Amino acid sequence: MNSTEDLDINPKIKTSLKKVGLNTFGKILTLSIQDIQRLAKLSYGEVTGVKTAIAQQVVTQPPLTAFDIHRGTEKCPESLKLGKLSTGCKQIDEVLRGGILTRGITEICGESASGKTQFCLQLCLSVQLPQDLGGLGAGAAYICTEDAFPSKRLGQMIDYLRRRSDRHRQIAFGDQIFIEHVPDLESLNMCIHQKLPHLLSGGNVKLLVIDSVAAVFRSDYELKDMYKRSKHMASLAASLQQLSSKYCLPVVCVNQVTDSMQTGVKSKVPALGLAWSNQVTSRLSLARTSRELDLPRTMLNGAVVGGFSTSIRTLDIVFAPNLPNLTIMYVIDQEGIKALT
Repeated sequence: MNSTEDLDINPKIKTSLKKVGLNTFGKILTLSIQDIQRLAKLSYGEVTGVKTAIAQQVVTQPPLTAFDIHRGTEKCPESLKLGKLSTGCKQIDEVLRGGILTRGITEICGESASGKTQFCLQLCLSVQLPQDLGGLGAGAAYICTEDAFPSKRLGQMIDYLRRRSDRHRQIAFGDQIFIEHVPDLESLNMCIHQKLPHLLSGGNVKLLVIDSVAAVFRSDYELKDMYKRSKHMASLAASLQQLSSKYCLPVVCVNQVTDSMQTGVKSKVPALGLAWSNQVTSRLSLARTSRELDLPRTMLNGAVVGGFSTSIRTLDIVFAPNLPNLTIMYVIDQEGIKALT
């Protein structure tokens, strides 16, 4: 039902609305009470009564409290339940209160060699784990926009992960990561709108990674095209948010950093500016420090872990709807990213 003719309201009010073309729910709900009063010559009470009657017909779900959504109670529909995806490191998961959100866009930003791609590869493996191990029991879609996919490094991480337990050895990690290379924004949009929906509809993919989103916006835009650039960013982000909401999957976007002198001191800020920042749900910033650490040499089922010197890196929670601003230090070894305890 979408017509005012079917509403249980005074027939005179229906006639007044019909005379000015307000005969569908959509036309009435998109206008303010004052606009409808002026057009249909109705009182404030009559208009609010019409809107209330429409709302009662439109609402298809019982009222929910914030507690229901937060706790994921039985009253909360699956479309609103919020989950977490493990990062593959227990200590980092504790800081993130379970991992990254399964709804919205999580941005991983940082300069070169800070560990952004390592973080994404680790998520691609974690998502394939069963839910009791922090995963989602499904594969990942990995879109590369600049560098070639690091398949050799992924193979090394898979080899070490399988040495962890028999349960890990039973998972075909390498067969559940779907890779696509796109050179520009047009190709990226085509992939998101045409290829990804077919892949996601089967329910076998529960993570989308774009490495990196900055690459497709760094060129092809002159200074006079900044408005168009911002519009394209908003359109891309809206498409990603829709995919995340519809298929209940986390979307991870890698972003670069650029120099800023706004405070009078040279610093690094995420690329793409506020136009992109306003589209992001959570932002994690990675950085490589000048300090180094000698990792102890240990054995993992016949394989050597550690035994070399590596840079100490930091992970900052810049903003997130469920987290305070925190910093954690980590290193990268043969297995992947590990927090320093």
